Amino acid sequence: RWTRHGEMDDTSSDRVHTTIDASNEFNPSMWDEDDGLQEMLNAVEGVLHDCPKEFEKLKGDAEKPLYPGSTKYTRLLAVLKLYNFKARYGLSDSGFTALLELVQDMLPEENVLPTKTYEAKRILCSTTGMGFEKIHACPNDCILFRNQYATLENCPKCNASRYGKKKGKSPLKVVWYFPIIPRFKRLYSNAEIAKLLTWHADERIEDSNLRHPADAPQWKKVDYDYPDFAHEERNLRLALSTDGINPHGVQSSTHSTWPVILMIYNLPPHLIMKRKFMMLSMLISGPRQPGNDIDVYLAPLIDDLKLLWEEGVDVYDGHREESFTLKAMLFGTINDFPAYGNLSGYSVKGYCACPICEDETYSLRLDHCKKNVYMGHRRFLPSKHRWRKWKKAFNGESEEGSPPKMLTGTQVFEKVRHLDNNFGKPFAKQIGTSGWKKKSIFFELPYWKFLYVRHFLDVMHIEKNICDSLIGTLLNMQGKSKDNVNARLDLLKLGIREELAPVEQGNRTYLPPAAYTLSKKEKKLFCEFLEGIKVPEGYSSNIKNLVSVKELKLKNLKSHDCHVLMQNFVPVGIRSILPKKVRNAITKLCMFFKLICSKVVDSTKLLDLQRLIVGTLCELEMYFPPSFFDIMVHL
Repeated sequence: RWTRHGEMDDTSSDRVHTTIDASNEFNPSMWDEDDGLQEMLNAVEGVLHDCPKEFEKLKGDAEKPLYPGSTKYTRLLAVLKLYNFKARYGLSDSGFTALLELVQDMLPEENVLPTKTYEAKRILCSTTGMGFEKIHACPNDCILFRNQYATLENCPKCNASRYGKKKGKSPLKVVWYFPIIPRFKRLYSNAEIAKLLTWHADERIEDSNLRHPADAPQWKKVDYDYPDFAHEERNLRLALSTDGINPHGVQSSTHSTWPVILMIYNLPPHLIMKRKFMMLSMLISGPRQPGNDIDVYLAPLIDDLKLLWEEGVDVYDGHREESFTLKAMLFGTINDFPAYGNLSGYSVKGYCACPICEDETYSLRLDHCKKNVYMGHRRFLPSKHRWRKWKKAFNGESEEGSPPKMLTGTQVFEKVRHLDNNFGKPFAKQIGTSGWKKKSIFFELPYWKFLYVRHFLDVMHIEKNICDSLIGTLLNMQGKSKDNVNARLDLLKLGIREELAPVEQGNRTYLPPAAYTLSKKEKKLFCEFLEGIKVPEGYSSNIKNLVSVKELKLKNLKSHDCHVLMQNFVPVGIRSILPKKVRNAITKLCMFFKLICSKVVDSTKLLDLQRLIVGTLCELEMYFPPSFFDIMVHL
């Protein structure tokens, strides 16, 4: 628990809250007289032992008086307290710069207070123990100018200049790499955190339930295959996640910057996703997304991961008060589906979009909707199941197929090992449009091909997409509904549910009501139900603000809103407005998400859960149009 960055200890909490409530002004008495700088320096010294210049600079700032004759404030202490003031009251960078200039002007001459936000950040940067490496990149994503390419001015593949037309200026594209090893050392130097990093071995409940990644078969497989790695319970197992963001906050901008985040799976479940333990390892600048060329940028991180696996690094454990050799492995990646394709090297579009089914993906191109859909879920049913023989309720044919066999990591590696990775935007057209497009850089990790699952599907994004499709179809929301004239024409062309074919009535086209069609009165009942929901503070956003009873639609749904709607409110809201069979199918779909998102999952019931979702998808095929079954539903 930090106590030197503005947080108050328990003994002074009442006084501090009174001060803040009484006036919104800065009060220096909020901090203890003991600045604690020496304690901080002792903690940072162990992390920065490989960077003596950084530590000496930090130590010098901690000893240098703010101005000649000052006995209370040093340069570092003044910047720490002022920056904490900025964070506490939400000052912008420009506002903080103005504050620094004002305070610097008030102080006696020859003071050493910085006058720019950037200068203040540079002073505080070394206190985190997090340095960074700025690496120039080819503007076309061909290479990084590092190692053998460090001194080159032009890309050896596409001949593009790293500086563009203005040589000697800033590079056109860069990647910031934040080394992970110093931060692991700092985590273990803290006794409390070092103890938490062995939670999976010391405090985890071990039974047949899944509560933590350590309960998963993959964790146990790593323990069995690599006993030396498993013997040291302090060795780390990491997860990697990345996605594109627009740091400028402009909706119309297509700028895409990609942060690469590492999570530590050794921690208790409630801490794995906390900001303190999520490590920004890389920042890939825009304005274009790297796409399949992301492997070029991941090279520095992969080098560190290989070092941590093969050799390890010497780390001091503050809890056990001893040094040991720390090793780490990448347990898997977890992203949304497009980023899943970029990292794995599999094409997630087209006829073979499913990375599990691969060439055996059951896909169909809809001529009128102009999209690929993925149905055929009856092949996952038992071979003697009665629905396999039903023709009229499905696609007009009986189902004799069997489910595809999932490939092992070794089999996947054999398929991609001979692929020529020709990275760079000018060479993108040489890559195929389906199946495996590259050998992922993760296969350079010695253990990668032996893992059961290498890339995890992100339930959050799948759940949100399905929620949008389901509610959009029920309320017939424009742009969200999967039921329209084109969807009905595709039904007619496929020869199924012909009674739902669109009917021309003068200048208008009438769509006969389907099993899921709601009248205007039923839509209003559903919207009024959602509008009247009241939940505890912090449970979700205010549902009332998401519903428009007048327009009969939901708007501005965020991922967590879809999460609570699917798992709690949709099954209740549809009880009186849909036929029983359709209602039951939707309720079972919602129940599936609720069960797999539980904090505790009974592993003995996973096969039953698999059978539940297969049956549910088959039921949905009976009632919903083919356009509903996009790749998210299939996943």
